[in-house]
Amino acid sequence: MASSSLILGVTGASGQIYAVRSLKFLLEADFTVDLVASKSTYMVWQAEYGERIPVEPVRQEQFWREQAGVEKAGKLRCHPWGDVGATIASGSFRTRGMVIIPCSMSTVGKLAAGLSSDLLERAADVQLKEGRSLVVVPRETPFSLIHLRNLTTLAEAGVRIVPAIPAWYHHPQSINDLVDFVVARTLDQLDIDCVPLKRWEGRGIGEQ
Repeated sequence: MASSSLILGVTGASGQIYAVRSLKFLLEADFTVDLVASKSTYMVWQAEYGERIPVEPVRQEQFWREQAGVEKAGKLRCHPWGDVGATIASGSFRTRGMVIIPCSMSTVGKLAAGLSSDLLERAADVQLKEGRSLVVVPRETPFSLIHLRNLTTLAEAGVRIVPAIPAWYHHPQSINDLVDFVVARTLDQLDIDCVPLKRWEGRGIGEQ
């Protein structure tokens, strides 16, 4: 199972940098990543960064590698959002789990209802039905009661919920430091430790 791929899902929630940094560390650690971006991701990326994500898989692979700053390490396969016949749409395709980062509330709602209208949602549904690890990183505030109920439904189904909430005890010096904390805690849920992070070591008795 160690050689199986990790599925990286990217939705149209704000905060695409979380996906970029996740991909960077996974590729640098020589993981195989199957990436699928939802249809709305393309619109949000253009709004946040002022450029278009290529649709064609080979060009998209090059695009994501450029964004992550990783030219050759690891293995990356990009899938069109509408290709519901892709490998990751089948339970017979072995994976070590899936991370959806950032995860929109629309995606959360569809997963909680068992709906899959594109490849990303289908791949996530497969992880659930196969009893594999699924981690979602919701990027929304505030949460409505409906959001909370949908997240609770996913948690009850075994999904790990990691809100995009950074910490400060590691003394962040940049936006990337804040983002990387969330990425590290997200990958922790899959027992993947590939993000340089100053972890909490506790305080000695009497320290102020």
